Amino acid sequence: MKDKRDFGYNIVLIGFMGAGKSTIARTLSERYGLEVAEMDQLISEREKMSIPEIFETHGEEYFRNLETELLIELQDRKNVVVSCGGGVPMRECNVAEMKKNGRVVLLSASAEVILERVKDSHDRPVIEGNKTVAYIRSLMEKRREKYMAAADFIVNTDKKSAEEICRELVEKLEESNKNME
Repeated sequence: MKDKRDFGYNIVLIGFMGAGKSTIARTLSERYGLEVAEMDQLISEREKMSIPEIFETHGEEYFRNLETELLIELQDRKNVVVSCGGGVPMRECNVAEMKKNGRVVLLSASAEVILERVKDSHDRPVIEGNKTVAYIRSLMEKRREKYMAAADFIVNTDKKSAEEICRELVEKLEESNKNME
């Protein structure tokens, strides 16, 4: 059931890999009739190669530059759910771009839940060969400060359905809109 909404801005989902960004983007799209911009997928399609292949062929810096260019491009649109790759908020220029026309929502999850969600995936070059709770926790800790600084608010995704997460997220968006009026 679609409850078409005009938020007037983009909803930018950030968080560690496996926190639920893609799932929540899809659910928000289905529920509210919003367009989804899945950054990793768009970059992969444009480059005609997988994210691991981009890293291997051109290096991480090249990939990070593509992320920044895509965020700039998305500023011309609204009512788009932007599902960011886990490393996007690590660049301050990216955070500035996200905030120009969006509310930034940090989806968080425990390292144990993250591992459970990503253990069978081979599309995540940052953790390939290091799929342990300890490694994931250490990487999450390195990113935590930047994630927190970028976020307008946080929604924890542990042990919640996609519907519950979306309801909580939209409630927080609506509350932040009231506070800005």
